[in-house]
Amino acid sequence: MNTDTLPANNEEHVILDYADLILEYLHQLGVEYVFGVPGGSIEPLYNALARSARRGGPKAIIARHECGAAFMADGYFRETGKLGVVCSTTGPGATNLITGIATAYVDKSPMLVITAQTALPKFGKKPLQDSSETAIDTVNIIKSCTKFNAFVSHPAQLEAKLISALMETMQSPRGPVHISIPSDVLSAPYPSSLPNVHVNYLMQRSSLEDRPAVQRLIEEVLASDNIVFFIGHGCSRAYDQIERLAEALNAPFVTGPMGKSWVNERHPLYRGVYGYAGHESAHNLFKNPKIELILAIGTSITEMGLGKLANEALSKLIHIDESVENFSRSPMAKLHVCGHLDAIFNRLLNKVNAHGWKRTWHGLEFECHSNVVGGYIDLIEPEKCQSKASPIKPQKLMSYLSRKLPIETRVFIDTGNIWAWATHYLSHSSNKGLYRISMDFGSMAWGIGAVIGSAFGATKKNEYSDEVITQPHVCMAGDGAWLMSSHEIGVAVQHQLPILFIVLNDSAFGMIRFGQQLSNAESIGWQLNKVDFAALAEAQGANGIVIETPEQLNQLDLTAIFNGTKPTLLDVRIDPDEVPPMMSRVNNLKSETTEPNGYQ
Repeated sequence: MNTDTLPANNEEHVILDYADLILEYLHQLGVEYVFGVPGGSIEPLYNALARSARRGGPKAIIARHECGAAFMADGYFRETGKLGVVCSTTGPGATNLITGIATAYVDKSPMLVITAQTALPKFGKKPLQDSSETAIDTVNIIKSCTKFNAFVSHPAQLEAKLISALMETMQSPRGPVHISIPSDVLSAPYPSSLPNVHVNYLMQRSSLEDRPAVQRLIEEVLASDNIVFFIGHGCSRAYDQIERLAEALNAPFVTGPMGKSWVNERHPLYRGVYGYAGHESAHNLFKNPKIELILAIGTSITEMGLGKLANEALSKLIHIDESVENFSRSPMAKLHVCGHLDAIFNRLLNKVNAHGWKRTWHGLEFECHSNVVGGYIDLIEPEKCQSKASPIKPQKLMSYLSRKLPIETRVFIDTGNIWAWATHYLSHSSNKGLYRISMDFGSMAWGIGAVIGSAFGATKKNEYSDEVITQPHVCMAGDGAWLMSSHEIGVAVQHQLPILFIVLNDSAFGMIRFGQQLSNAESIGWQLNKVDFAALAEAQGANGIVIETPEQLNQLDLTAIFNGTKPTLLDVRIDPDEVPPMMSRVNNLKSETTEPNGYQ
């Protein structure tokens, strides 16, 4: 990977100004990259980044748009678990960040957002790109989508406000924080050669646990025979313990669309996705009258998942989460249990194992029939996964990827019809969070930036040689999303990241088209012009390949693509008339009050 930094030298590690101080704290946290776009007012921070890179500290990664930079910071966190950091200049640089910040806020991704202001003496004098409180007030604009938001009006304030911001990112619920700093404050000399605080211990998440609720949870589980798990997207701390507990209890489990990250979809106990674009096998499981307990784990219970669960099922629900605020969506639950999921499930697993038996469901047999994408879920129109037709069926593409992608592949799913196709038909056997999707805020082009940030986090130099090792990365997006952010592929080209971008090309905003069609609305505004996305990728220095037939798909050498030195874009011409399995979303938009239909 070419990081475009200056060659290393023996430059003394000295904190010259407050911009250097910021990077010293990030270095303490192990942060390797700061994503952003430079500009006049943020220049003091980029000066410090140049010095930092020469010393082996955090480096600057230049995105093509500030929103893409924020998405990259989000992806970097999802890969490494380290704080994502993004910066921008004042004015439009700051406002361009907002969608990326809002996405991190809704998805609870820790992110430090640094925006510049013009120098303090220029406030109120209408300088270029003024975004102070007397102009376009970016501090207040960003306030509603951050956990901590502060303007630094004097150099002596910066260190304390920065530490407060860093601490807040990791406290439950995690999320983005923002500090806005005038350029003259960034370049003001720091009065010491060392920072006042070591922040690592301050960043540790406080351990809160409702012990009486945990004890009652243990009692409920030990007294029940027929238990079902619903696994949400907030299970990163305990995915292994949750799977082992499900095996000990012989408890079938389902997920929401985002919870697919934390399950092996080919596990014999997995019954698929409940909710948006989900599976009949999951839907039927919740209809079973023999269920005694439903453990909903790490979920905010949104409309995409358990949000339309029938009331009779809610009476059997135990909601387990690290964030108290998520319980507001399940007031009728039988029990709420708050605490770190790994601690809760370790205790629960130990108690269950101590009894020395394995549960069986009484009076109910589960069919375990494998399907064309692997696993034991029921698919809509599974025969289309094996179609030889051209244009390519999206189901065929998902089936191909399910079989061909290495297990360690990081899979990023962008917003649009690809949500439905991947949720229903893409099968991933890792339970370690390698399937990545952002569905709560629904920002188009999120995956395009996030996969690049993740690739930076997953790229390491072999300590015994000069070989660069990069884990496989794939981003799937619709053509509408790609048109919004195709320029970011240039970052992957510049830094030699062998990411595989797959564009589902049907010359349409497909989610709009089929949403209108399925809800009997006017057909308007979904048409796009025909674009050769492979040619666009080639123009930016990437590999570009047009895929029009299943034969061309089968001829791909994925190993060569992932071991290359540049990104590859597949321009896959899909059948434009294939209707995605998105009826539950259409029903939500129509506010229907009929029985929830979670599998269409």
